[in-house]
Amino acid sequence: MNSSPSQQTLRVFLVEDTIPIRQRMAARFGAIDGVEIVGEAEESDAALAGIDATGTDVVVADFRLTGGTGMELLQSIARSTSPVITIVLTNHSSAGFRQACLAAGAQYFFDKTSEFDLACNTIKRIAHERSARGLNYTGEHHV
Repeated sequence: MNSSPSQQTLRVFLVEDTIPIRQRMAARFGAIDGVEIVGEAEESDAALAGIDATGTDVVVADFRLTGGTGMELLQSIARSTSPVITIVLTNHSSAGFRQACLAAGAQYFFDKTSEFDLACNTIKRIAHERSARGLNYTGEHHV
């Protein structure tokens, strides 16, 4: 965690089945001021349990996961009563995948290869807005 006591920490949960990529995500996102990585998983069921247990604010998930896709995860989060911002960060970034993820409830969708820095900047902005407002930030649809 890299936040001062006066800030409300943005709790981020990572869902990625490739360990080196998940480690890179944890290092980059965790270095953002006001962000704490509260958990990691490589498949949907473990992710849902972790998200519920940690009071996650933001989920960053790949489209392809161990034993399935991130679609089930997105749909389950969208049905949840807890406000969670979902960000898809994937190499499967065709227009069809993008539209399917947004329709399933993702607020943001980024290509791992070409938009990783944009995903970092988005998390940084959400953390800053959360800290500035002192309350939960609700995301909007962005493509």
